[in-house]
Amino acid sequence: MVKPVLFTLGASALPLATKLKERLGAEIHTPDCVAGGDVTYRKATSHLGQLFVEGRTIIGLCAAGILVRAIAPHIRDKHNEPPVIAVAEDGSTAVPLLGGHHGANDLARRIGEICGGHAAVTTASEVRFGFALDEPAAGFVLANPQDMKSATTTLLNGAQLSLDGTLNPFPAAHFTTGAGGVTLTVTERQVSGSKNKLVYHPRTLVMGVGCERNTQPAELIALAEKVLSESHLSSASLAAIASIDIKSDEAALHAVAKHFGVPARFFAVGELVKETPRLKNPSDLVAKEVGVAGVAEAAALAGAGALSELIVEKTRSARGTCAVAMAPEPILELAGQPRGIVHVVGIGPGTPEWRAPAARAALEAATEWVGYDLYLDLVADVKSDQAEHRFPLGGEEDRVRHAIELAKQGKEVALVCSGDAGIYAMAALVYEVLDLEPARVAVNVIPGVSAFQAAAAKAGAMIGHDFCCISLSDLLTPWEAIEKRVKAAAEGDFVISFYNPRSLKRRDQLERAFALLKQHRPTDTPVVIASNLGRPEEKVKIVRFADFNPDDVDMLTLVMVGSSQSKSFTRGDGKTYAYTPRGYAKKREATE
Repeated sequence: MVKPVLFTLGASALPLATKLKERLGAEIHTPDCVAGGDVTYRKATSHLGQLFVEGRTIIGLCAAGILVRAIAPHIRDKHNEPPVIAVAEDGSTAVPLLGGHHGANDLARRIGEICGGHAAVTTASEVRFGFALDEPAAGFVLANPQDMKSATTTLLNGAQLSLDGTLNPFPAAHFTTGAGGVTLTVTERQVSGSKNKLVYHPRTLVMGVGCERNTQPAELIALAEKVLSESHLSSASLAAIASIDIKSDEAALHAVAKHFGVPARFFAVGELVKETPRLKNPSDLVAKEVGVAGVAEAAALAGAGALSELIVEKTRSARGTCAVAMAPEPILELAGQPRGIVHVVGIGPGTPEWRAPAARAALEAATEWVGYDLYLDLVADVKSDQAEHRFPLGGEEDRVRHAIELAKQGKEVALVCSGDAGIYAMAALVYEVLDLEPARVAVNVIPGVSAFQAAAAKAGAMIGHDFCCISLSDLLTPWEAIEKRVKAAAEGDFVISFYNPRSLKRRDQLERAFALLKQHRPTDTPVVIASNLGRPEEKVKIVRFADFNPDDVDMLTLVMVGSSQSKSFTRGDGKTYAYTPRGYAKKREATE
């Protein structure tokens, strides 16, 4: 879940922000000069604009005008924009600034209840009728939003409201039985609306899909579209795509779900077998192959529930099958299991400012966090209700296997790594385990700022030319192989970043590596010693190769040795910087 943002301009709003934070599951954003928040920003208008563009719900504990001016350049489509609510610092008033879309009015009312204040709801239809025509109950979709404004105006002018259908998208509405006025038509069928006829599609349909392995997505999408079109069913009434669990990694099936913008859900054979008495087209051949007499029909019925009925029987294409079941009520809680996913998340050095937006999104979306204690502590600012699975230092394979097992249960898992997930981290191990023990879970590797990048940036520009990274840990790699790589890098004149330079048990590898480098590096070659990057204890210093002292290095330190061309110099601020020239001096000489 993406947390709402409690935006503050100063310390005076923190008491109210703290009060609202837990009740709303929100996070507090403060200026970088104010302590006590979860996220800091430098410029209010640009920060608010970015939050709005990202679709984050904004609760501004400040003047409404500040919010309006910040988001105004980004306002495009009210149907897709997030709620923006201005709240007085004393909590007396909560104002939805962009209307009641996406629950803004309800959120304002909730804030009013928490603070003992007033929700200043200005949406005309909500003030008059207690509901807005473009905010139906959960499980309903308005098919013709372009006609909503005209219909609302007609009602406000005194017209009657009638309901055509057995399901009601507005429990608070009062309907008449007479003709004229505005009609709300509730149906799964493809129906055209008008200014006096608003069409609402209830999400009561589940499409069951079966296919041969590696079926082309285009074929399966075409089959699904054909089934809906020939049955005059609206895709807006689809609640899910369903299939057997052995198809949870089938690309074509997920392409169908993505095409219609609905989740995919999967069922074990035992769950589908229970639907056998309700199948219209059972097949002994299919039962022999996969253990159930019909995947598409059984999955549709299982997904739509025990009270559902099969309204479209199995329909075939060359390599796929489709069927549709309908539930008596909108499906708000999906049956079946989603395809589990392991996000292998590189969080960078540790500071939120250097964390990729994709990493934050994965951490927020995941229901399970797996990682080393320190790494999970570094992302605590993002945590809401995720379950944490903490592991001590070491036991990397245990972490990976645990993450995969959680994903096999259909869960969304974040395997948290420091730096970049693919550089001396867990991504390679995840794929190694899956190579040895295949599983149908998805994997999403999210890169981060690695320690060598952070160290180079803090020190200047040491990796301006060719570079390499070498781990000095011989726990998994024989020292003979490490020594060979150090020699090759030394002879190749690479800038070298040494990971895992030493530990409590490994004390001499760094000295041995420097001994190998000695004959290939001038004594004044810059060496960067960087530890605790991105954390309050951060230390970065540059020394000459001849002055390097291994005792300055611990297990949280990265050591970067320049090439023979790397240089260091001291600027007017008294700080020393190091860089590796790319070769522009020759280019300048050629043009002089």
